[in-house]
Amino acid sequence: MGGLDVLLRFYGLARSALIYHGNPLKRRRARAFYRQFVRPGDLCFDIGAHLGDRTGHFLALGARVVAVEPQPGALAVLRGLYGRNPRVAIIAAAAGAAPGEAELRVDPTNPTVASLSPEWRALISRSPRFSGIRWRESCRVAVTTLDAIIAAHGVPAFCKIDVEGFEAEVLMGLTQPIPALSFEYIPAAPAAAATALERLAALGVYRFNRSLGESMRFVGSDWRRAEAMAKELAGLAADAGSGDVYARLVTAR
Repeated sequence: MGGLDVLLRFYGLARSALIYHGNPLKRRRARAFYRQFVRPGDLCFDIGAHLGDRTGHFLALGARVVAVEPQPGALAVLRGLYGRNPRVAIIAAAAGAAPGEAELRVDPTNPTVASLSPEWRALISRSPRFSGIRWRESCRVAVTTLDAIIAAHGVPAFCKIDVEGFEAEVLMGLTQPIPALSFEYIPAAPAAAATALERLAALGVYRFNRSLGESMRFVGSDWRRAEAMAKELAGLAADAGSGDVYARLVTAR
């Protein structure tokens, strides 16, 4: 690895650390927000943990955490922050529909948009919001499933999924409903979120809400059915900001 590559990787991780760990007001707001889903003693999954900001929030609320992350640089940070914490299990893998291996594409200056989905990358690359992204590095990573993680650790009270266009594949690796979860949506690549909604609807009766960006505030006061949330997401402009869909289980299928 050349000196420039090392510098770019350091810059990318430092940028992520500043965004996700550098604002104490944001930390307090996030923990107040997640308190509605997480109680002391609960188990949480952080799928696509990156540098572990959500892991930190869940720990602060008294939860146990399984953090799943495939990027070597991010894994090193996760292990430095939480590797000795008895309430954290770190899995060096991606999550997907079936166990195995896959190619992860990475922009070293923007490691938050590392992705396993070539279709998602093709769509996102057309968006002006992502015009600076260059997935110029790749690595083979292990892939596990939510079912396998549940078999090893138990059913989570809350599961956060942030995997850059691979959300539907992650949920395809789940064959039982879980009480609450979130997954990212990006209007420039709407198919991933639409398919994720369909998969959750097949597992159970859920109600949905969404938040914009890192606001940690719901857009609506009411929790909608899958069909209503799908219509809402489909109506967003392609250049609208990204966010997260939140799901609460009403009844299992």
